[in-house]
Amino acid sequence: MSNRPDYDAVVVGASLAGCTSAIALARQGARVALVERRTDPAAFKRVCGHYIQPSAIPTVKRLGLLEGIERAGAARGGARIWTRYGWIDPGRGEGSRIERGGVGPALSLRREVLDPIVRRAAAETDGVELMLGHTLEGLELGRSRATATLRPREGKQRELTASVLVGADGRGSSVARLAGLRTWTSRNDRFGYWSYFKGPSLGTGAGVHIWFTEPDVAIATPTDDNLMLYAAFPHRSRLAEFKRDTETALRSFMGRLPDAPPIGESERVGPIVGKIDLTNEWRAPVGRRIALVGDAALAADPVGAIGCGWAFQSGEWLAEAVGPALTGNISLSRGLRAYRRRHRRGLLGHSLVVAGSARADKLSPVERLMFSAAVRDPVLAAGTEAFAARAIGPREYMSPRNLARAAGVRVRVAREGGAVPVAG
Repeated sequence: MSNRPDYDAVVVGASLAGCTSAIALARQGARVALVERRTDPAAFKRVCGHYIQPSAIPTVKRLGLLEGIERAGAARGGARIWTRYGWIDPGRGEGSRIERGGVGPALSLRREVLDPIVRRAAAETDGVELMLGHTLEGLELGRSRATATLRPREGKQRELTASVLVGADGRGSSVARLAGLRTWTSRNDRFGYWSYFKGPSLGTGAGVHIWFTEPDVAIATPTDDNLMLYAAFPHRSRLAEFKRDTETALRSFMGRLPDAPPIGESERVGPIVGKIDLTNEWRAPVGRRIALVGDAALAADPVGAIGCGWAFQSGEWLAEAVGPALTGNISLSRGLRAYRRRHRRGLLGHSLVVAGSARADKLSPVERLMFSAAVRDPVLAAGTEAFAARAIGPREYMSPRNLARAAGVRVRVAREGGAVPVAG
């Protein structure tokens, strides 16, 4: 018993991915230390939106968080997407969604409300010890255990041993750096500024409105307390304009959109948050006695509003794969391999599409075909929403069957004397 590690898992980072991992592992009988550098249990991630993709809602429900999130006032709804061809809007009516794809409404709850709910749930889970105010300073990965060296806000250094160390510490992960895990990157030719506003709603019932104006992207998302998040992701050539007068530039950017949202009639009620460097980052999600979840493993372009959803999902996938190893049913190496496969299968295809879009190029011929047809065809519109919701992958969305259907829409519209602009 003296050789037993202090914990089965040490999770570094008590945000969405880390809390999900801790809850799900502890429910399988693991002893978990949940380490967070901040001291305030109500701390929240500021450089982030709040959108939880529909594909992650089943995870939220299994964690027992759905009721609390809805009670806190989370907004619900699907996606409405504008391209040069018009609005792709599956509608809110019966039969408007591809139910087999599991597409339901997304949830939007500001991170200052969401994060404390999730962290409190983790702290109240049997088997989880929340350790606030501790910073990871070093780690050692041995044959039988991992050792994390922590520096508390007050007091002396301490060491924790565990069977596995989970990095849930976001972009620039200290766990990944200290473990020597390689990082792959791809450029992002956009930057972002966003803030919360109080004012008229868009009146569509949608949970997110996205404008692809090529090369720029705009997003408007309703959330709790009747607030609207307005987010601008312009091409980098416009950076000087936004730096000169950020609020004026943000309002002008949103106000000039097709079917522009009512930002001119709205009052800003939160700080304007900006991020200039939105480089896409990938890391191998596992190493020797190491697993990465959330942005620590994959930090993608925020235009896709995928960070919160992938944080929940990757935390659950880790627990499903590694939990049996921590309770002695399989080897840890087998569990880590299973997590790596699940992570790759679930996120790699989507992340590559997102990275391609982040280069701010014009739509590809296939994208032009699919988007122009989805404006006119309810099945393809629902499929586009399912893809945007990460309920189906790029291979299923751009399958030969769907491409043939889209081509058929073009032919039908041409015969009826309409126009489907596909060049450009």
